[in-house]
Amino acid sequence: MVFPERFSNLPDYAFPRLRKLLDVHEPGDAPIAMTIGEPRHAFPDWVGNVLADNLQGFGRYPPNDGTPALQGAIARWIARRYGVSVAADRQILPLNGTREGLFNACLALCPEAKGGTQPVVAMPNPFYQVYAVAALAVGAQPVYVPATDDTGNLPDFAALPGDVLDRMAVAYICSPANPQGAVADRAYWTDLLALAEKHDFRIFADECYSEIYRDTPPVGAMQVASDTGADPERVVIFHSLSKRSNMPGLRSGFAAGGEESIAQLKQLRNYAGAPLPLPLQAVAERAWNDEAHVEANRALYQEKYAIADAVLDGVPGYRGPEAGFFLWLPVDNAEAATLRLWRETGVRVLPGHYLAREVDGQTPGADRIRVAMVAEKEEMRRGLIRLRKALYE
Repeated sequence: MVFPERFSNLPDYAFPRLRKLLDVHEPGDAPIAMTIGEPRHAFPDWVGNVLADNLQGFGRYPPNDGTPALQGAIARWIARRYGVSVAADRQILPLNGTREGLFNACLALCPEAKGGTQPVVAMPNPFYQVYAVAALAVGAQPVYVPATDDTGNLPDFAALPGDVLDRMAVAYICSPANPQGAVADRAYWTDLLALAEKHDFRIFADECYSEIYRDTPPVGAMQVASDTGADPERVVIFHSLSKRSNMPGLRSGFAAGGEESIAQLKQLRNYAGAPLPLPLQAVAERAWNDEAHVEANRALYQEKYAIADAVLDGVPGYRGPEAGFFLWLPVDNAEAATLRLWRETGVRVLPGHYLAREVDGQTPGADRIRVAMVAEKEEMRRGLIRLRKALYE
């Protein structure tokens, strides 16, 4: 039997690869998991009641475009958060989490060719792995743009060669960034929007960490597009309740953008998508309407920033994240440090280059480990103390 070759050269996904590295060894102490970005704070206490009140919805097919109530809740949240007015029924599509939307947006919106040649889908390097698979699925050329200390840990798309920019159809950008915690400011978004206009590409803004930050709410891509009068079709934003509301298992998020872009996403959903069940849409509606639980969650992460800053104070190269919940820590060799940490202390982290691709002989993250600050505060503190002693003392 013949299988397609477009995914044949993909490396192992980060976490199966990590298991191969670590699971043949015994942990040096009681394990502390700091690898996957799965929030472990409590989700809102009203979730069960909302779900119970809407159980009858499991007996009906949900509407493909989401309920008007959920669309409206999302539109009101965008207005509160970013000061942007969107048409709830025409500019929003509820999703089964952002990963579905980030993948399907490429299917729906990336052209088969640009300028008569293979289109380019550009992304930061390191990056959330669905970006690359989406590019390959549509026959585009993935281009990995370094996001390192030299570029402020955000991709410098303008540094790409002109012929690559002219072929670019989509640029993925994550802000706040996973894994580095960097935030794209207003000037960054303004420049990227101008570049997209000049070279005629779309921006897919993955903003699922936007509500976890130290002091200042990160500016959003749609916010800057609206303020600068950019074509609304230039940007599609993606948000989720996984991090904001500690409900990764709800699998609920949304895409928002120009009316034509969202219409294309809806058309794909009509044929190939699966809308969120009605009881879960009711929970999501309540979540987008409520900020109290988000503020409490953010306060917990701000306490964790303070713990990390205190425990890792004086570590050469340490820089706490501006936002999100990952630490991006410097080491000599990411894989060796990860293995040593597990064997000596039981702390489980992720080698940074497992989230990257080699380009021109360089793999961003080969000298970094990603540490997820999702555990309970004292468990996280213990893990960081063990980590510091093993790697930096």
